Amino acid sequence: MRTRGTIIAIVILLIVAAVFAWKVFNPGPMAFAGGSTVALADYHAADPTGVPHELTNADVVKRGEYLARAADCRACHTVARDRPYAGGLPLLLPFGTLYSTNITPDKETGIGNYSDQDFLNAVQRGVRPDGTHLYPAMPFPSYTQMTDADALAIKAYLFSLPPIHAENLPNTLSFPFNQRWLMAFWSTFFNENARFRPNSAQSAEWNRGAYLAEALAHCGECHTPRNLAFALDNRNKFAGAVTAGWYAFNITSDKGSGIGAWSDDELHNYLSAGHASGRGTAAGPMGEAVDQSFKDIAASDIRALVTYVRSVPAIASPDLPAKLAPPAPDSPKQGAATAEAVGKRVFEGACVHCHDWTGVSQISPFATIAGARGVNDRTATNVVQIVLSGTTRHTPDGVLSMPAFGGAYSDDEIAAVANYVTARFGAEPSKLTGKDVATLRSQAAD
Repeated sequence: MRTRGTIIAIVILLIVAAVFAWKVFNPGPMAFAGGSTVALADYHAADPTGVPHELTNADVVKRGEYLARAADCRACHTVARDRPYAGGLPLLLPFGTLYSTNITPDKETGIGNYSDQDFLNAVQRGVRPDGTHLYPAMPFPSYTQMTDADALAIKAYLFSLPPIHAENLPNTLSFPFNQRWLMAFWSTFFNENARFRPNSAQSAEWNRGAYLAEALAHCGECHTPRNLAFALDNRNKFAGAVTAGWYAFNITSDKGSGIGAWSDDELHNYLSAGHASGRGTAAGPMGEAVDQSFKDIAASDIRALVTYVRSVPAIASPDLPAKLAPPAPDSPKQGAATAEAVGKRVFEGACVHCHDWTGVSQISPFATIAGARGVNDRTATNVVQIVLSGTTRHTPDGVLSMPAFGGAYSDDEIAAVANYVTARFGAEPSKLTGKDVATLRSQAAD
C-alpha cells in the first residue's frame, strides 16, 4: 500500500513539474510585450473588451452579432449559405476529420438547451453540458480570454436566429485521437481558462487590438506554429504555419518575410478588403476570414488590430525570401522559367489572360500576382491550393472569380504550373511533384 501511495505521489509531482515547466518555457500569447497585466476591473483606460463605441448603446443581440463576426464563428460553423451556423464543415487533420457542430438554437441538434453557464463552459473551457471535452479545432484556448459578457452577447445573437434541425456528423479520428477523455489532460496544460488581462504598460488601442486578435479573431490559431501536442508554440508567435492545407503566412514585424515593411494603409486594406496593392490578395481561409469577419469590423478596430500585430517581435521565415521578386518581362520568351514547358503551357492556356506574363493584371489589381507572398513562397503551398480550389473576391468593381482547376488538370500539371509561376514571378522556384500536389489536395476541404 505504501509503495502504491509513493507511485501516486511521484506521478502527481511529475504532472505538477510538467505543468510548471510548460508555463515557464512556453509563454502566454501576450508575454512578448513585457510590462504588467491587471484585472479588467482594475484597468482605468478605455475598456478594450466588448464592441466599438459606435455600438456601445446597441441591444445585446446587435452587440452579439458584431462579436460573433469578430470571432469568425460563421466561417467554421456554416457549410451552406441558407443554413448559417448549422455546422457540418469538414476540418481535415493529419489524423482524421472533424466536423463543426450545429450552434443554432435547435433544441435537439443544436444548442437550444444550453444555459448561460453551459455556453460559457463550451466557449471558455471547451466542455459540453454533458461533461465531454471539445477538441481545440474549436479555438477555446483563445476564446477563454473572452469576457463572460461578450460570450453571452454572442449566445443572445445565436439564440435570436431561426433554429435549424441538422444532425451533427460523426468525426473520423484515428486512435488515440478519438479518445475525447484525453482532452481533459490536454486542457490542463494548454488552456489557461483565464479572462483577458490588459497590459498597463501599453496603450488603450494596443489593448483593444490584443483583445480582438487573441480573444476574438484568434489569429494565432492559424498563424502560430504548433508543438508536438498540437498546442500553439508562442515562442514562435505569428511566425506562420500550414493550416487546413494553406500557408497562413508570417505576420510578425519581420521586414522581409513578415509584415514589418507593410504600411498601415496596406495592412488596413488587406484586412478590410482582402487586398493590398503590391502585396497580394487574400484567398483560402484568410479570404474567408475577410469575407465572414474583417470586412464588417469597424475601422477603429482594424486600426487597433494593426497596432497590436505590428508590435509582435520579428521572426524570419525560411520559406519566404527577404526580398520579393520584381514583375516579370512582358514577353513569354524572356525571364525565368522559360524552359518549364508543361508549366508554361498550362499557364498560357488557363492563367495568362487574367494574370498577364508580367504578373501585373490588366483586368483587376486583385488578380495581380507580382509581389504576392504566394508566388514568392518556395513551397508554393497557396499557389497549388488556389489553382485547385479557385477563389472569389468582392472588389470595388464587382465580384472577381478565379475558377477551380483541380478537376481540369492532373496533379503533375498543377505541380508544373506552380513551379513555373514561382520561377517566373517569385524569388526562388518551387520544385513540386505530382505527389506533393496530391498531398496538398487531400489536406484542404472541397
